[in-house]
Amino acid sequence: MESIQVTDLALRQAATEGMDAFIQVFVDAYKQVTGGVLSAESMSLLTADQHTLWAYVILRDELMEGGFCQLIQNGYGAYIFLNPLAKALRLWGLSGLSKLLYAARKIYEAHREDLERERTDEEFMAMYEQYEDFDELEDEFLENEEEYTAGVARYVDEHLELFARIVTADGEGQDRKNNF
Repeated sequence: MESIQVTDLALRQAATEGMDAFIQVFVDAYKQVTGGVLSAESMSLLTADQHTLWAYVILRDELMEGGFCQLIQNGYGAYIFLNPLAKALRLWGLSGLSKLLYAARKIYEAHREDLERERTDEEFMAMYEQYEDFDELEDEFLENEEEYTAGVARYVDEHLELFARIVTADGEGQDRKNNF
């Protein structure tokens, strides 16, 4: 597995911009190593913790933009629901988000074939009425997104070595902690 590196300077700058920017530094590094593609080949380049972080960002971005129907239609259903994301997030201290994902997974598994089938734009929009069971979960996510993202950022900050090797601008390793 390739050692993923981020610079101390990039982390410091991102930390001044906020939690989203801090997390994005790592995800951008993962995208660079994988070519921005989640495939069987590229997935082996990342650790479980790195996948969890990237999956959280995908989850957050998709839910903020278009909810679970969009997330699934964009091809992320199996990556989010059929991997141990919910369990990992619980272990990171995000039990509320973990429970939310388990509830969404039940809906996904019960209707997977229909949720994943290709649709026209009109059929896609109709999914929001057909799958109203997701509404309450999406609302809960939106109400707690800042808290969830803060929890993820805190976990990453307290366990930097799990997410990337932190280097100085000249490529030397760096031991540092606590951006937040």
